[in-house]
Amino acid sequence: MGTVLNGEVEQKGELSLSSPDTGDGGRLPDSTGKANGNLSPRLEVDGVPDDAESLVLVLDDPDAEPVAGHTWDHWLVWGIDADVNALPEGWEGEGATVGYNDYLEHGYGGPAPPEGEHRYRFKLLALDSSLGAPGYTRKTRLGSVIAMNADVLASTQIDTTYDAEQGTVF
Repeated sequence: MGTVLNGEVEQKGELSLSSPDTGDGGRLPDSTGKANGNLSPRLEVDGVPDDAESLVLVLDDPDAEPVAGHTWDHWLVWGIDADVNALPEGWEGEGATVGYNDYLEHGYGGPAPPEGEHRYRFKLLALDSSLGAPGYTRKTRLGSVIAMNADVLASTQIDTTYDAEQGTVF
């Protein structure tokens, strides 16, 4: 089922997401890997529309589909304060709602490709409302909640990579 959170996110508005740890298309640090510290990278946010109420952040791995049978969800956070301009390394979602990843763990679950290099998409959406969805909501369901209860004012995506050689296979 396709929602705004599934697949690629197109640039809408002036919203931008970046990381001092990696550029768009760059390699994630070893410390972000599931077996190497499992710390989310530092992220910087800019261009949030003035009328935005909250932000949604997703990290997924579309290259996992041949092995897992679907895009692997690594991180899902919503209800992020629209005034945020940076998320520190290892941010655990304080002040926001943190969902479950496909490791069936609450919070960030770092990259752990079984072999080779995988692409990891960080997606950021600025919404005109707070969703109020419970923390057990998964990505596709959250996309449906957005479609029914919010307008996406702005969106952006950056792509990064992580190689199996960067850490022990999960």
